Amino acid sequence: MIATEEIYRSVLREIDAGNKVVVTTVIDRHSKIVCSPHKIIHTEKDLNEKPNQNDVRPDISLKALRSGRLQFAIADDGCIYMSEPYFPGSRLVILGGGHIAKPLADFSSKCGFSVYVTDDRPSFANIRRFPDAKKVICESFDRCFSLLNINSSSFVVIITRGHRHDIECLRQILNYQTAYTGMIGSKRRVAAVKKQLINEGFSEEKLNTVKAPIGLDIGAITPEEIAVSILSEAIMYKRRYSDSEWSELDLEVLEDLSAFKDDPRAVATIIETRGSVPRNIGAKITVYPYGKIIGSIGGGCSEGAIIRSAYDVIRTNEPRIEEVDMSGAVAENSGMVCGGTMKVLIEPLSSKSDDTKAFEH
Repeated sequence: MIATEEIYRSVLREIDAGNKVVVTTVIDRHSKIVCSPHKIIHTEKDLNEKPNQNDVRPDISLKALRSGRLQFAIADDGCIYMSEPYFPGSRLVILGGGHIAKPLADFSSKCGFSVYVTDDRPSFANIRRFPDAKKVICESFDRCFSLLNINSSSFVVIITRGHRHDIECLRQILNYQTAYTGMIGSKRRVAAVKKQLINEGFSEEKLNTVKAPIGLDIGAITPEEIAVSILSEAIMYKRRYSDSEWSELDLEVLEDLSAFKDDPRAVATIIETRGSVPRNIGAKITVYPYGKIIGSIGGGCSEGAIIRSAYDVIRTNEPRIEEVDMSGAVAENSGMVCGGTMKVLIEPLSSKSDDTKAFEH
């Protein structure tokens, strides 16, 4: 038997490697033996192959993988099934730690990108300069790529301090499949770079996928304005032109769920919404008995009601489904701007009570 925390550690490892996974939670409300939910993790490869006898509701797990959305079902016998897709989060890789990189890292982090910065100068490549970056690497541009784990979820921005470094970075990046690649420079300089790389044998078709000059043309002048133009273009490619599903991922919650703790916790997940609600299906919070909360499912009195229910789940070690009404008079009296309803599954999670089974194929 594998603890729930180890399931989520596996999720973190898989998505960091650029892989998609689905975690299916099974709650048998009639069982007198197992109180905690079972959790099963499937990789994309698992689900695309023929299901074996250990698989639980492969239909909803496969639907979660293909849609990028949480799937929820209650069987005729009352058994609950929840399949959650976990896809690699959008990662912004900034090659060059100069004056544009600093606001770009700050703005991108606030917009949900995991930011990685690399530069070969210690005074530019340090966490004090980039406090919101997930990782800052001080290494030469010809040796840093093995440390960056670039994959199809990566948005790569080439903004080094010189032509020689830019072309070296682009030469390396062309060997990877990315969600977006952009390079700074004037049209004349960019044309010269492309011509040189074509002469070296690189595909003109591949080079044409590189956005250069980088950023949307908004007349940007200052480093902050240029950062906004670059980030805007990256977001446009993420939301409009990408073939990938970008399921929203709260890494803080996921990392908390992956950590072994002595304290019991409850995990609350939005499983259904109707109308206007503050957070989408799949949003989570973890609740501790002494008041610590990780994540958000919308805030306000609606979240407060779920937190109070979570305390009961921790005490009884029994999962439950709660419905939160944010419509009509309820919303008006509470000062909420939303007008919908949402259902939330609240599960107990305790490292001391390891009842979770996992099947990794």
